[in-house]
Amino acid sequence: MIPNTAVAFTRSLPATDPEALVDVVLDAPSPGPHDLVVDVRAVSVNPVDVKVRLGGDPDGERVLGFDASGIVRDVGRAVTLFQPGDEVWYAGDISRPGSNAALHLVDERIVGPKPATLSFTEAAALPLTAITAWESLFDKLRLTPDSSGTLLVVGATGGVGSIMLQIVEHLLPQVAVIATASHPEGEAWVRSLGADHVVNHRDDLAAGVGSIAPDGVDWIFTAHSEGMVETFADLLRPFGAVVAIDDPSSLDVRAFKSKSLSWHWELMFTRPLQGGADQVRQHEILTEVARLVDAGTFRSTITTTLTPIDAAQLREAHRLVEDGHVIGKVVVARED
Repeated sequence: MIPNTAVAFTRSLPATDPEALVDVVLDAPSPGPHDLVVDVRAVSVNPVDVKVRLGGDPDGERVLGFDASGIVRDVGRAVTLFQPGDEVWYAGDISRPGSNAALHLVDERIVGPKPATLSFTEAAALPLTAITAWESLFDKLRLTPDSSGTLLVVGATGGVGSIMLQIVEHLLPQVAVIATASHPEGEAWVRSLGADHVVNHRDDLAAGVGSIAPDGVDWIFTAHSEGMVETFADLLRPFGAVVAIDDPSSLDVRAFKSKSLSWHWELMFTRPLQGGADQVRQHEILTEVARLVDAGTFRSTITTTLTPIDAAQLREAHRLVEDGHVIGKVVVARED
């Protein structure tokens, strides 16, 4: 068995501090009934990693990391979906120790088979964002291949937006997308992923969207909703909807009432947190996304790769994500 080296945080510190994330060695993991022991080959860093790291000191040491790809080394007694040697990818469970470790325990029901056409490094960029985008579009907005209308994606250059644009482009052919991007590189990125129109969210968002969709939009996905309720209410058509993934300090949606608008929260950790049979839905989503990747429908959203998986490289990954200007995803791999 390989040594279970890992990266943990013990104090809430800026990513530039050498003590923000530290190298540790953990005991060898022992799988529960539905657990896989995964030999982790690559992980990606998401805003949730930064949020947890900056959210206060843990009780002792905490290993972060959610997205991962790797190889199954051992399985629990009740596992039926995988066996040792299988290549897998997953987004993890915020209530359990994270994937920034050589060996990681994860429930089989939230794990999918890794796309055969992607390397471990390329694959690690997608699980958390793909599940988030999929649940937002199909579980919350209830969109189908027959749906028609206009979707505004606020924060489209990020990880979730980058896979959401691909999902809409290929699976929702009658939905037009207005994406936001704040610089030419971001605009080129979102157009390459299927955006029909691009506006700069640092300018007057309402005016920019209004010039494209003067009658309003049907749906909004947002990674940035702080102070935006009135703007979203103005932009949406009657009976429209917002799906948000961020954490605004306050939220007053009374402006939504006159148009009978709705506000939805999306947290991809809900299924693993609640447990039960429903969490296997994430296995099904990741299996379908892997099939579509292997069919050439979707591509990885990786833009930055760091190696190896150690405290220094993860601190740099956190710094990049914390800075807020990353296009696509940052992946930290055991080897490139």
